[in-house]
Amino acid sequence: MRFRLLAAVFAVCLPALCQQSLSIEKLMAFLKSSETFIKEGKMTDKELAGYLAGVKLTERLDDRTVEDLQGSLGLGPKTVEALHRLSSHTQNLAAAKPVVESKPTPIPPPSSEEQAAIIDEVREYALNYSKTLPDFICTQVVRRYAAPHPGTRGGGPPGGDPIWYLQDTLTNKLSYFEQKEDYKLILINNNVTTQDYKSLGGATTTGDFGSMMKEIFEPSTEARFEWDHWGTLRGRLTLVFAYRVEQSRSHWHINWDRKLDIMPAYRGKIYVDKDTKMVTRVTLEGTDIPADFPIRAAETTLDYDFQDISGHTFLLPLKATTIMSSAEYLTKNDEEFRVYRKYSAESDIKFDVGDVPAPLSDDKTKETAPPPKN
Repeated sequence: MRFRLLAAVFAVCLPALCQQSLSIEKLMAFLKSSETFIKEGKMTDKELAGYLAGVKLTERLDDRTVEDLQGSLGLGPKTVEALHRLSSHTQNLAAAKPVVESKPTPIPPPSSEEQAAIIDEVREYALNYSKTLPDFICTQVVRRYAAPHPGTRGGGPPGGDPIWYLQDTLTNKLSYFEQKEDYKLILINNNVTTQDYKSLGGATTTGDFGSMMKEIFEPSTEARFEWDHWGTLRGRLTLVFAYRVEQSRSHWHINWDRKLDIMPAYRGKIYVDKDTKMVTRVTLEGTDIPADFPIRAAETTLDYDFQDISGHTFLLPLKATTIMSSAEYLTKNDEEFRVYRKYSAESDIKFDVGDVPAPLSDDKTKETAPPPKN
């Protein structure tokens, strides 16, 4: 009923509107407003062309504009013919002024004083993060991939994205008790195993519950922070800071085949929730890696999200992605942290492995642009 009423009002107003002199901008707005009624069958192509016959334009209508309107609005042939007639009658008029779309005003960055205060607040949070966590158990699913370098055989075109091939899927029972982590491998490719997680070949990672974040903010690390941008992460407005750590202050280890180990300089970004000042994402990228080290590049992204444990909400790891590059190939580990629950002696004994959860949706870790300033 409401739609029919709007259509009726629109139809009554059209003759009066079209008897007026219109600018090109108003003509375009008029045609766009009629688009819905044409698609819904509330107005015909012939009727709209008839209304246009009574229009008088105050500016020149060129053929390019008519073609653009036809392509973007899907105008019917009679309407297009009416627009061409209008165009021929306006060739002696002045050209229309270009329509300038107003751009939303971006949110200004915090002042230097505000940035310093935020970093101090986040530092206190990061250094005490592990102490605030309860004892818990969760399921960690690690999907390990490999890819040829782009531009090599099977790697796709040079400069393209890697073509990843799934190597295996590991399911761990990850226990966090008295601020210490314990990884127990339960499944390999959904098959029960008794193999030790630390003895596995290939790329593995540990220390996802605050150690990376803490090391960045340790005063002895002397990380340098600077403003980067505003963003939106999981629907929440986020402050993003870039940081850099010199090699002499680094405590980040890259280990090759459990034989070679280095602590390179690194850089990355810290994502801070605007309202809570909690860290919701950390990125890390190794820099100045020695040329003779087997791993040429390494980077990690760790996302945190709010999780419920026994009726209480905590910010805990959601997903971590680690990518490393050697001379022969690329590796990627996608780690997901699922099914958080309170730690107890019973849960340590009874663990229902169930089916391996499906991968998280990309929407859970996709950053989007922030809303404009009000």
